This record gives sequence, structure tokens and C-alpha cells, in this order.
Amino acid sequence: MKRLAGALLNYFVKGLLVVVPIGAAAFLVFWAVSRLDSALNLSDMLWMSKDGKPMYIPGLGILNVVVIILIVGILVTNVITDPIKRWFKRWFNRLPFFNFLYSSIKDLTEAFVGDEKKFTEAVIVEVNEFGLKKVGFLVQKDLTTLNLPGEVAVYFPYSYSFAGQVVIISKDKVKPIHKNPADMMKFVISGGVSGLD
Repeated sequence: MKRLAGALLNYFVKGLLVVVPIGAAAFLVFWAVSRLDSALNLSDMLWMSKDGKPMYIPGLGILNVVVIILIVGILVTNVITDPIKRWFKRWFNRLPFFNFLYSSIKDLTEAFVGDEKKFTEAVIVEVNEFGLKKVGFLVQKDLTTLNLPGEVAVYFPYSYSFAGQVVIISKDKVKPIHKNPADMMKFVISGGVSGLD
């Protein structure tokens, strides 16, 4: 009986290790998509049912976002010229709080998916005299504009978070890691348990 209970517990734990990450990831994706869909769904303002009540069409909010992003991408690529972009930049600069939020989000987005991705060079840095090392990403190779020649800026992401910390350190303390940067980011964010397969 004891052996059967141990085997069942073992199977349960192994099943838990598979089901919990899949379930949690699926739940988070479903939650984010449904929240976005309900927040941006305009169907209840545009269409009424036969009895005069607002009609909700599931998925219309996500479709609205996809269409808007596609239209903006087409306009920015083919229609909007540099003078218009400069005009918008000047206009954003007049709104300090909005400009701060906009530029921060824009820089973070471009760091991962833009033409000039920032987290492309994974490095390892020895941070103290005991040999403690941290995995990070080289984001600035030359800091002479800050009066720091021979120094570099390294971004250290936190585990289980998308936050991080930028540290300025001497070039000779930074060693490149010849691995895929996406795998290294996964390694750090997962707390060191994945990404090195």
C-alpha cells in the first residue's frame, strides 16, 4: 500500500510539473487577450441586438488592435515623411510626462523587436572579490560622452521579472558569452533553470 501511495504521489508531482506551467501560461495569455478584447471592443457602441441592448462580439477588440497596428505600420512606412515625424517629436516634447512614458515604452519595445535590438550581446560580469558573477547584456560599448572612457553599460535583468538594472563597469570586467541572447535572457528570467538546452 505504501509503495502504491508513493508511486501515485510521484506521478502526481510529475503531472503537476507539466500541467501547472502550461495552465498558468495559458491562463495568463487568455486573461491578457480577454482584458484587451473587452477594453477595446467597440461592438457594444456600434451594434444593437433586436431588443435594443448593446451587442458584444467576442474578438472584435483584438481585431481592432491588429487592424490599427497594420494601418499605422503602412502609414509610417509609405506615407509619413521625416518632417512629419520631427513635428510629432516636437509635439511630444511639449508633454513631459507623456513624452517620458512614450519614449521609455518605445525604447523598451525597440530593444526587443526593433531594427536596432539592444539585447544582442550577452556577457558575464564578475561583481565582487569572492568571484560572484552575473549574466547581463552589453547595451553601451562606449561611454566617453559621460566622461567614462574604458567603461561600458551592462543591463542585468531580474529573475521572474521584466525589470532590471543598468550598471556601469570597466570593460576588462566584462566577458562575452557566445550563446544566443534570447536563450540567455530566458536563463536569467527563469532564475537559471531554463535556456541552456
